[in-house]
Order: sequence, then C-alpha cells, then structure tokens
Amino acid sequence: MFDAVRNNKKIVQIFLVLITLPFAFFGVDSYVKNAGSGGELASIGGSPISQLEFQQAMRDQQERLRNAMGENFNPAMLETAEARKAVLDNLINQRLLALDASKMGLTVSDQQMRETIAAIPAFQDNGQFSLPRYEALLKAQGMNQPMFESRLRSDLALKQVVGAVAEGSLVSSASAERVFAVQFEERQVSDARIGTQAFVGGVKLAEGAVQKFYDANRSRFEIPAQVRAEYVVLSQDALAAQLSPSDADLRKEYDAHPERFRQGEERRASHILIQARKDAGEAAVKAAREKIEGIAAQIKANPADFAKLAKENSQDPGSAEKGGDLGFFGRGAMVKTFEDAAFGLAKEGDVSGVVQSDFGFHIIKLTGIKAEQVRPFEEVRNEISAELKKLEASRKFAELAEGFTNLVYEQADSLKPAAEKYKLTVQTTDWIARNGKAPAPFNNEKLVTAVFSDDAVKNKRNTDAVDVGKGVLVSARVVESRPASLRPFDEVKAEIEKVLIQEEAVVQAEKDGEKKLAQLNKGEAVAIDWSPSRPLQRMEQGIPPEVLRAIFRAPSDKLPSYAGVKLPGAGYVLFRIEKVTRPTSTGKDDPRLQAIKQQYSRLLAEQDFAAYVAALRKRYDVKVNAAMLESSKDK
Repeated sequence: MFDAVRNNKKIVQIFLVLITLPFAFFGVDSYVKNAGSGGELASIGGSPISQLEFQQAMRDQQERLRNAMGENFNPAMLETAEARKAVLDNLINQRLLALDASKMGLTVSDQQMRETIAAIPAFQDNGQFSLPRYEALLKAQGMNQPMFESRLRSDLALKQVVGAVAEGSLVSSASAERVFAVQFEERQVSDARIGTQAFVGGVKLAEGAVQKFYDANRSRFEIPAQVRAEYVVLSQDALAAQLSPSDADLRKEYDAHPERFRQGEERRASHILIQARKDAGEAAVKAAREKIEGIAAQIKANPADFAKLAKENSQDPGSAEKGGDLGFFGRGAMVKTFEDAAFGLAKEGDVSGVVQSDFGFHIIKLTGIKAEQVRPFEEVRNEISAELKKLEASRKFAELAEGFTNLVYEQADSLKPAAEKYKLTVQTTDWIARNGKAPAPFNNEKLVTAVFSDDAVKNKRNTDAVDVGKGVLVSARVVESRPASLRPFDEVKAEIEKVLIQEEAVVQAEKDGEKKLAQLNKGEAVAIDWSPSRPLQRMEQGIPPEVLRAIFRAPSDKLPSYAGVKLPGAGYVLFRIEKVTRPTSTGKDDPRLQAIKQQYSRLLAEQDFAAYVAALRKRYDVKVNAAMLESSKDK
C-alpha cells in the first residue's frame, strides 16, 4: 500500500506511462544535446525536437493504440490537431525531464544496469538471465547491446527524477479517515421514472417540420460511396509460412546456444502462511509471528502433520486445501526470501524454520526436486524453426518491400504481375462503404482513402502499397463502384416523424420531472409511485456516474431529500434519499482505509507531478513551431 510512496514503485510507473517515456539513444546528456534533423517542431532550453522524432513518436503511439484497441482502432483518431499536439506535449515533457536529470547530474551505475537487465523477465530462461536470449531479442528488435543499454540508462535516470517528485506525496491518517467516511457513505434510496410513453400520444408536429429536418440533415440519409476491390497482401507472416529451415540450420542454432534450452533446477514445496504485511502494525506482526512459531513447534514434534496443519491454519487460499502444496517452481517464480529458503533445503522432506516475506510468515516443506537439464533437440525443434522463420522473413520482407511497392505502381492496371512474382493470392472484397467498418486489412484509414481516391475509382488503377502495420503491405484495385446517393424523402418520412415525436416526448418528460422535483423540494405533496428503497454507495457498480453524483450531492441534513437526473433520450428519473449512514474504519490496518490512502496518495502525486512539469516549462524556454506542427499531418 501507500504508507510511504518512496517504498512503492507504482507511482513512478504511472508517471512513466502518463508521459510515455521513450528510451534515448545516447544517454540523458546526449539526448538533451542531440539536434536531430528534418526541421525543428519545438525547442526546449535550446534542445530541439525534430520532425523525425515527432513522426517516430506518432508511429509509436499508433502502434500502442492498435495493440490496445485491436479491431476498434481507427488511425484517423491520430490525424487531428488535438492528437498531434498531445504527442508533441509528451515529447516536450520528456525533454524537460531529461534536461532536469542532466542538470542534477543524475547517473546510473554499471551495477544498477546489470541488476536491472538481469531482472527483466523477457531476458530470462527458467528464471535466470540468459545472454543468448538477450542478444536474440535485441537483434529481433533491430538493436544492439550498446544501443539498448544507453536507452535503458537514460530511462533509469529519468525514473530517478520522477521518483523524487513522488516521494513527497504522503497522506495523513486524519485526511484518509475523512475521505473514508465520504467514500463509503451509504444512502437508502428509492426512485420513480418518468418515461416518454405517456407523452408520445400528445405530441403534434408543426407543419413542415419533417421536411425541414430532412433538408437540414441530408447527410444522415446519404448512402455512402461503395466499392468492391481486389487486393494482394505482402506480409512477414506469409513469407515465414513459405520458409522451411533445414535440419542442419536447426541443429546449428541449437548447438550454438545451449544456454537457451537449459532448464534450471525446479523444486516442489508445501507451505503454511500466516499473513502479515511488513508495513502492518507492530501488534499484528507480533501476533502473526507468535502463531506461526506455535505451528512450527507442532511440526517439529510431529513432521507428518504438516499437510493437516496447513489445511487448518494456512492463510493462503490457493494452497491450504491442498495441504499447502505449491507444485514445482523454478528460481524467479517466488519472492526472494521464500525462494532462498526453498532452494536452501537439502533434501526432500526437510522443513524450514520461520521465513518472513512481503506476504507474512511461512513454514516451507521440500517435497520434490527436479535436477537441472537441457531440453532435447526434438522438444525445441519447432521453437527454433519458428524463430529462424521469423528472422528470415523479417529480412526477406525488407528486401522485397521496395520491389513490391515499385511493381504495383509501375504496372498499375493489374495486380497479377505482383501476385505472380511474389507468390501472392489475389483476394476480393465484398462491398466496402467509404465511411463504414470493413474487415482487415480495409479497417486501415490510409488504405480506405487510397481505394476511394479518384485515380483508383475512375481509372481503376492499383493503389500504392500501403503499410497497414505489423509487417503488412497491401495494394488494392477497384473492380466496381457505386457513387454516394441520397435516400428519397418519401422513403424516410416515417422514420423522421418517429424521431421528432420521440425527441419532443423526451423534452416534455424532462420538464415534468423537473417540475415534480421542485414541488418535492418545497415540501408539496406529489402523487408518485416510488420503488422499494435500496442501499447505494458512491462506488456502486452498474449505475451511471451522473446518477450517483446527483444522489450523493443531495442534502442530508433534512430527510427525506430529493434529486433528479435526465435520462438521455428516455425521460427523467427522481430519487428519494431516506437514510444516510457514514461508517468509520476499524483502524489503521483496515484494508479499506489503506486503499483510500493509496488512491489519495496517487491523486496528490499526480497533482505534484503536473505542477513539477509546469514549473519546468517556466524554467526552460519552450518554443513550438505551430505552423510546422500543422503541416506535419501531411507527412
């Protein structure tokens, strides 16, 4: 939890996510001084941000959003002035932090670098750092060790800056208690909904209202332009599928990197856990220790009772019912103190003394040992094949991409030459709407724009090869097209009438609801059919935030009190607050209070960080080339 922010790295990680820190190529100092190339979009204390840096940041952000949103990602969301400004602001914030880190002379030792790299799970094999895996992953990302390590050194230095800001964001117990009382306040509430059905029958539309709406909203009744297209796809995955590494190549890779396929020693253990966080109160820690020591004495007297005592006493819900059994695990799978104790036992059946970890106190029994072994070639054959295919496909794709791009452009009246030369299949789409959703790869805005260009639609010429991401190039050719058209008035007249009547009924329902609310607040009698009351809390799930805000903003000094909320497109709802209960925590060890302190600390830390960045902007001379930022959308 957030007893002390300096002992919790989450705040620092949050800030790093908020500003999407990239690695610098040549360390903080060089990062600050690097002038870049391609024109300056901004200058921070004399340190420039170039067009090239900005375009790379835009591509990185696009890839992050594509990975996060999947099929819902639309590249057009990054083609707005607001999106470009947000990306540039992030770059400026990164540069400000780098400048301050350089000014403060923050450094990262070689020992810290080694420990950080060794702790990265992606570079580990069976919980141990693997140099061959490290080198292979860097190579797959197009990096070498000096490049990656200088980037990492810069990132660690910037984390020191962010961490220094986070350290001061502490919350007093009194403040947390006040927030606790508000956060967990409970209100007994009944409601009454005023729907639109009662008003629909009385709505009379003005003469010509339907025609007026049609004329003013013609775009709503347009059928967008549509095309059917044929297309070819050049992708790294397709190239990989065409490859078949020889047995000799697979064996050579296996023999060259035996460390990659070595499985470290694994151990099976059972444990008994008595929970007690290290930051828990002294009394709680003492009570937990006394309990575990009592259990340890029982095990010492009768070791065969370990499983029975685990079922009766262990506070680990995942293993208690299994007699404390944790199964087999390698190094790196458990917290260090637990791991050291488990791997320090000499033989099966040995039982540890009391071991303290971040979770509490443990007693560990060793129940199995799997010695270190090297995975046989046949077992890893497919893994090695997939890796070699991926590396070769990446290289081959880079070689073929330029030729593919040139061919679809030079022989623009057909996709067959490209398909034949690169062994691709010409595929055909169904009808695609200009502003509609289409299956991949036509869910890419650049590709859709190319397909609906005049040259593609009128002249039936191939589109340029479009990079739709993740190592995929696509070129398409329109086979058939339909121009945009407008649905006739008579066809949509009934639809419009229904919409207008519903809109007017909503207005009348809202007015009636607001009138009744005013009467209730004045103490007047109003005939309302209230629902049975139910308890609600501020953090209630499944209820719109605006509804909860209205209910908990209603005065509580005199009950019952009332609140009302408009239901978009559906009417109005009234609420009657009949009872208010404000709880108190059970003490500083109450997990709910600890959660409140964590949330509150995070909020304060974010505010402190925002103020810190704002101060840096004033301290350093920040200049932005607005005209160049605007023009960057076309590049």
